Amino acid sequence: MKHKTRSLSIILGLLLVFALALAACTAPTQTATPPPAAPTEEPAAATEAPAEEPAPTEEPAPTEEMAPTEEPAAEETEADPNALPRQETLYFNGQQWGAVVGWNPYSNSNNNAMAIAQQDNSRVIMFETPYLYNMLDGQVYPLLADGPFEWNDARTELTFKIKPAAHWSDGTPVTAEDVAYTWATHVKYNTPTGAANVDFIEDIVAVDPQTVTIKAKLNDEGAAVNPLLVSAYVSTNYVIQKAWTQTLEERIGGDPVALLADPAEDVVYSGPYHKYFADDTKVVYVRDDNYWGQDASMWGKLPVPKYLAHVIFKDNAAGTTALQAGEVDVSQQFNANVQDFWLEENLPISTYLPEAPYGIGASLPTAFFNLASPGLDQLAVRKAIAIAVDYPTIIANAMTNQSATFEQVPRSLMNPTDGEQATFDHEAVADLQWVGNDIEGAKALLDEAGIVDTDGDGWREYNGENLHYVATCPNGWSDWQAAIEVVAAAGKEIGIDITTNFPEWAVYQTVVTKSDAPLPEGYDIFMMWSDGAGPTQPWGRIRKLMSSEFIGMASNWNGNWGQYSNPEADALIQSLPSETDPAKLNETYTELVKIYLTDIPSFTLMYRPQSFHTVNESVWTNFPHADDGTNPPVPPLDLTDGWSIAGLYNLELVNP
Repeated sequence: MKHKTRSLSIILGLLLVFALALAACTAPTQTATPPPAAPTEEPAAATEAPAEEPAPTEEPAPTEEMAPTEEPAAEETEADPNALPRQETLYFNGQQWGAVVGWNPYSNSNNNAMAIAQQDNSRVIMFETPYLYNMLDGQVYPLLADGPFEWNDARTELTFKIKPAAHWSDGTPVTAEDVAYTWATHVKYNTPTGAANVDFIEDIVAVDPQTVTIKAKLNDEGAAVNPLLVSAYVSTNYVIQKAWTQTLEERIGGDPVALLADPAEDVVYSGPYHKYFADDTKVVYVRDDNYWGQDASMWGKLPVPKYLAHVIFKDNAAGTTALQAGEVDVSQQFNANVQDFWLEENLPISTYLPEAPYGIGASLPTAFFNLASPGLDQLAVRKAIAIAVDYPTIIANAMTNQSATFEQVPRSLMNPTDGEQATFDHEAVADLQWVGNDIEGAKALLDEAGIVDTDGDGWREYNGENLHYVATCPNGWSDWQAAIEVVAAAGKEIGIDITTNFPEWAVYQTVVTKSDAPLPEGYDIFMMWSDGAGPTQPWGRIRKLMSSEFIGMASNWNGNWGQYSNPEADALIQSLPSETDPAKLNETYTELVKIYLTDIPSFTLMYRPQSFHTVNESVWTNFPHADDGTNPPVPPLDLTDGWSIAGLYNLELVNP
């Protein structure tokens, strides 16, 4: 595997504007043939569904040896997962943990990670969205939709058309009525999607068979409550067939619980793949060779692999072994010291970037301060802890260098992608930055604030009490645990007693998300996720890190778990969804970054890929790599999420 290299100065320059866009790992790839339509003018936005938990480094699941590769019979009457031709099958790991529960696009409890998991980059191999989000440029591109969407002058109605070529797996056309009925069903049965969007969307109507209009919910002044969240709908929510939905309604007899629980084995789909086989050992999807996307209005061809297969491994170690053996083509799990695969073992394995951090950071694992804990309401204490932490050790050990450093990508509220880094003025916040390991600076801050050790026991006091905190994260999330241990060590260096505690996730999430009561002892400093890349970002992430609207909620899965409150920040956050002036947006985002880096209600410990992307090119090649020439560039996600599905159209066999 040959990796191109560039000078450090060029790399660092690019890091500030393009998610660490280093040189490619492979030979030039064949570019997919997506439609030439320009991206929509408006960014789409995420729904308010609970945040998706980051995958732990170790997660249990049943396992099975990789299937043999005998050719199936010419006419298959029954799915045979043990007869997948190797040169027609793309194998994954790191997405599916445990057996698939169902195929129901209305439900968020399918445990169907490859096909229909609802998130900002909605999987689209079975059920499709009108638009596809691309995290690298922050734009959305038409899929089921025919061209960009348009707002009316008042920004109260959003309109788009459905491609005439789009059709369902039963051969019937995808219509505007399908889009409208999907929304009506979400509202009628109060599905998670309906509940998440009903405060922002008044109605979705079919103007004619091809034309859809989304009507925004209006405030007292007659303006859209949140245009950003209205536009979100078109790239984050599936279009579901009206006729099949009516069949489902008959089957469940109008029961909302039954609607969400139905496994939907008979579901009609519009995407390029559908269920072939699934049990507790593997899940396999087979290509629909009648898929409408081979029309010239979209891809112009079918995706290359006939089968997409995911063996359900028991843990990361088993998945890594399969990757090394060439039994896995695309690994979306954490593989420690990934560079050893090609540097030490000389395997045909590569990553999206040829050098550290090897992938594109999109998620910001964050340590929150419980602002109700004695002393943590003091900026000097929070800042002292934050600047004392040894972040290079976290990145080197917890992430095995699969994170950009804070020298490479300075702190903000934005992830390292091109689109997000361009949203604020870097120079305006340069004086507020820190890179860590500033022990003397931290001590000076505390001394200046009068927070000193008066009794000689080694621990500083505040209001007569030793500063003692517990730093917490879920047990078994080994990368987070390693990071929290480094935070605790930093506290001891500056005279603050920080110990660690690792409760089970079931306990942890119950405590942290119950924000209508003070967090108990043991949750002084605690880790939670922040939003990854998505069409609402960076607004959505900033809102969830800083907005006081989440304080006092009986159940809070959205953010601001430390209960930070700043009226100025609240006003700026609230202004963003309706703002269209690029200069004003940049000004507002810059001001929010200033407030965050000044007040430090929480602090990012590392940059984490939204999906890890490691590929073995012994069978397939032309996977997405940085600078591979695709336009638009294909993000290193699951090859099943949003615009990442374009990568399935570029693949070639190593030995055809």
